[in-house]
Amino acid sequence: MSLEVCVLASGSSGNCIYIASPNTRVLIDAGLSAKQIAIRLEQIGVPPESINGICVSHEHGDHIGGIRVMQKRHNIPIYSNAGTLTGIMRQPKSHELSVKVFQTGSAFEIGDITIEPFSVPHDAYEPVGFRLTSNGVSVGSVTDLGMPTALIRDKLTGCKAIVLEANHDEDLLREAPRPWPLKQRIRSRQGHLSNMDAARLISECATEQLEHVFLAHLSSDCNTPDTAMRTVASQLRLDGLAHVQLEISHASHISSIWKPGINKQLLADG
Repeated sequence: MSLEVCVLASGSSGNCIYIASPNTRVLIDAGLSAKQIAIRLEQIGVPPESINGICVSHEHGDHIGGIRVMQKRHNIPIYSNAGTLTGIMRQPKSHELSVKVFQTGSAFEIGDITIEPFSVPHDAYEPVGFRLTSNGVSVGSVTDLGMPTALIRDKLTGCKAIVLEANHDEDLLREAPRPWPLKQRIRSRQGHLSNMDAARLISECATEQLEHVFLAHLSSDCNTPDTAMRTVASQLRLDGLAHVQLEISHASHISSIWKPGINKQLLADG
């Protein structure tokens, strides 16, 4: 086995992704409470204290809510770029954190996993996505972005699994009882990705190596799991990519555990 992936939670209430090699275990973000993260890790047989690092994509609360307590309780290293660290330091009790600073665009290693942070368009200080590679297998994680870019396509191309935002359906967003400025923010180039944009991005970067895509960060009132799945699956079929397995990730419970070359039974509501 090279890498495995489980989305512990994804949504505006909290985001956390578990990615591991046989020797190294990392989290991408820790937006749940430390207690909830520990509970969900234990559901897949992973002790919280065995996590080798938490890589932070950006400083929004649904991505960093549990990092301070996770580090305090389990002595887990936190990894962030300088811009995100600036945002983190604006949070209460942030002075208690010890953070290892990486440079966006420069790969670094945690154990036997090579991690490539790359810029994404989002309304945060210095938001990034991540490409993680071990033993020749790569997975990508991009959970908050307003629009696809050439860099994002490049970093996701060749991945065997991807965690990608499919935040909203454009019609549901238009009709949602939300303030107009908030709708504009979501639809902006620094906001969140629609189902259709997610589908097109998958098609643009998919190769025959791509096995599994977790659709992430679904809006609770501007999207539904069925809508996201139907929209993305339809586009992938049109583009000859029916081999790609899709799974909806949820805020309330963990996803399946993806491992390369092993088809997992999708959750019943996925």
